[in-house]
Amino acid sequence: MNLKKSVTSTLIPALVLLFVFGFVPVMAQVDEAPTRDKVDDKYKWDLTDFSASDETWEEDYAKLLEDIPSLGEYKGKLGSSGETLFEALDKVESLGNTVHRLYVYANLKLDEDNRISKYQEMSTKAQIAYSQFGQVVAYMQPEILEIPQETIHNWMDNNKKLAVYRHHIDDMFRRQEHVLSEKEERILALVSPVASGPRKIFTMMDDADIKYGTTIDEDGNEIELTRGRYSRLLESKDREVRRRASDTYNSAYEGYINTLGATLATSIAKDWFFAQVRGYNSCLESSLDGNNIPASVFHNIIKAANNNLGALQKYTSIRKKFLGVDTLFGFDMYVPLVENVNTEFEYEKAKEIVLKSLKPLGDEYLGNVEMAYNSRWIDVYETQGKGSGGYSWGTYTVHPIILLNWVNSLDNIFTLSHEMGHCMHSFYTNKNEPSVYAGHSLFAAEVASTCNEALTIDYLLKNAKDKNEKLYILDHYINMFIGTFFVQLFFSEFELQAHEMVEKGEALSSDNMRKMYRDVYQKYYGPDYFIPEGRDLGCLRIGHFYRQYYVYQYATSFAASQMLSKMILDGKPGAKEAYLKFIETGVSKYPIEILKDAGIDFTTTEPFDYTLEIFAGLVDQYEKLLLSN
Repeated sequence: MNLKKSVTSTLIPALVLLFVFGFVPVMAQVDEAPTRDKVDDKYKWDLTDFSASDETWEEDYAKLLEDIPSLGEYKGKLGSSGETLFEALDKVESLGNTVHRLYVYANLKLDEDNRISKYQEMSTKAQIAYSQFGQVVAYMQPEILEIPQETIHNWMDNNKKLAVYRHHIDDMFRRQEHVLSEKEERILALVSPVASGPRKIFTMMDDADIKYGTTIDEDGNEIELTRGRYSRLLESKDREVRRRASDTYNSAYEGYINTLGATLATSIAKDWFFAQVRGYNSCLESSLDGNNIPASVFHNIIKAANNNLGALQKYTSIRKKFLGVDTLFGFDMYVPLVENVNTEFEYEKAKEIVLKSLKPLGDEYLGNVEMAYNSRWIDVYETQGKGSGGYSWGTYTVHPIILLNWVNSLDNIFTLSHEMGHCMHSFYTNKNEPSVYAGHSLFAAEVASTCNEALTIDYLLKNAKDKNEKLYILDHYINMFIGTFFVQLFFSEFELQAHEMVEKGEALSSDNMRKMYRDVYQKYYGPDYFIPEGRDLGCLRIGHFYRQYYVYQYATSFAASQMLSKMILDGKPGAKEAYLKFIETGVSKYPIEILKDAGIDFTTTEPFDYTLEIFAGLVDQYEKLLLSN
């Protein structure tokens, strides 16, 4: 059961190394981000399906704490019969769904405004419930592994209800050598609230405490800088607007450098602690083993990227040339190189675009997207204290939910499309899998979201009114490609280096992490891209680094989605059906097998080679269009 959200950080801030220059004059009136009460209810999610009210949540929480100890009643009895084993697993699953529903509700409420202490407390209480749940059921896996596997298979052959758990139990035996004793498993469950501390500290700082100050927009107005507004300002034609926004955004983090460095270093030390305790040789081995991913997949995709950096560096050269600048900075990477293009997209218009773009997936799929639009499953607009970026989340017993921080930009159309892919992935899986298999492995979790984006890109390119509009969309596609593929791989290289330092007994600091990050960043982007001294804070403010080896899976998922979307758009026989079967499948198979069933074989380098060829072609097409009359 995955406690964690499927999070997609706002693309542009995650990619930019920032440059300090200029000043922000004081104005009489500051345009602040709105408070939540100023947003129409139809643009706010309705969480009553998760819990009717906060009071109901408290009642359910109290009942949950009373019920959790009952899971210990099966201790010492699991090997007595197949019926007893099924009853225990079924009860754990049922109560686990309740724990998760309460956990999700508390954290969704917290993300409405991270400054509200009531929801901070509810989130902590939900984490405590998970810890207590884990402590009580800690005996189960070690006790199941004491039963001969052949005996359990015989029980399954004669008990259809128990047979549902076949893959789940077989996977326990696959990882048997890394399962500890009951006492040790209980200790790890007790540690879990403490182990989540670094990520929680980072989240509180990054979503609740940090203030970005004010900057001046294109019209000369002083505005409160937020992440959403920052991404929009980086598309400004006025370089000083971009520079000031970059200066202001970066300055907000400079006062936290040592704190952020210590917090991330502690999180990586935590990863190594758990890997060692479970008998793994490295954090990477521990991370990959959970989904049975061959280490060759991780290393092959990074090697493929390193061998094909020419197209990425060609793109930075194109930007430098066409912007006519002596030095290309991070804040120059997102401004359109074309004139007279509409860059404003209202949310309602964006909904129509996304719906039309997903037409190749069929009428049933479109009907479910419309249901999500019309049933208040989406929290749309950026407000003070709201959780950053965008994500889709949910729980087996309730529909999925989407958080956005909408600004009127093309990038946000893709965010909506991306999160709707996650939403439909969960919706279809929950309809077709038992709850024990309803989650998604991280390895497969980003395929549906990035496949949706590829379909939306295709629709926009086919419906572009003129050359300039096509160039604008192509530019966004290239930047999305860079952000979801190349950037996630240079993140992964940094992550690998940082973990290997800790595994060797070396100390991490904000200084040496920033140097590692800077070196890898420069290697990817090449000599035409300039990173000023002190503008290497990205490694300290990326929340995904608090989930070890999470980010490389954006790149693998993106590679899979490029192949899947191409097959669907080309009308390849069976491609749409294979894709819909993929999104109906949770974790009842290993992700490598699920993707192979859909036509993507990660035991070869074909998905990586194909993806890199697409990117090189896009850059060539972009350059050709720019040079054409």
